[in-house]
Amino acid sequence: MVEKYTAPTIDATGYHCPHCQVFAHQSWGALLHDIDGHYAQLGWYRVGRCARCKNMSVWYRGTLVVPAESLAPPPTDDMPDDVKNDYDEARSVLSKSPRSSSALLRLAVQKLCVDLGGTGKNLNEDIGTLVKNGLPVQVQQAFDVLRVIGNNQVHPGVLDVRDEPETASALFGLLNMIVEVMITRPKQVEALFNKLPAEAQQQIQKRDAGKP
Repeated sequence: MVEKYTAPTIDATGYHCPHCQVFAHQSWGALLHDIDGHYAQLGWYRVGRCARCKNMSVWYRGTLVVPAESLAPPPTDDMPDDVKNDYDEARSVLSKSPRSSSALLRLAVQKLCVDLGGTGKNLNEDIGTLVKNGLPVQVQQAFDVLRVIGNNQVHPGVLDVRDEPETASALFGLLNMIVEVMITRPKQVEALFNKLPAEAQQQIQKRDAGKP
């Protein structure tokens, strides 16, 4: 299962650290400035420290400024490289442009459909083909959320993620979930099946072929 990602939030006691990417406790304090040996507190700044990696994050007016990392979850390990490239680019621009981020994720989904056997010419049709081939309803809905929201950022529609940046952030989790269901789980099942004794595998093949 894809681990539930908890995005960093100022003054939160725990989240996935932007340094080590592990969920860990966070301690908080003020940022002080040294002026000729006298320390003054910078009121708009907050500093968090990860209990696991001991690295610090710096926030200004509620926005993470150090490290300059995206607040979106990293791509899951089994994400194809061509999809991952667009995913990482979408992560890098999320805080600056949720619209651009959502549009890039839509492109990533189209490439993923090609990796899953689609043509890449029409995303809606590719999703429809996957549905005909038994795509689970929740995965279909995730595909369509990414498709429709991504389209709306290029061709203005009802939902503009500039008004709902948290929606843009949630899209990353949907794409990771799709990869897990369509790629990771089948790979795990196949690996376990291949560990079965050869005789058992042959019996299963005969059964499925309708042979006694």
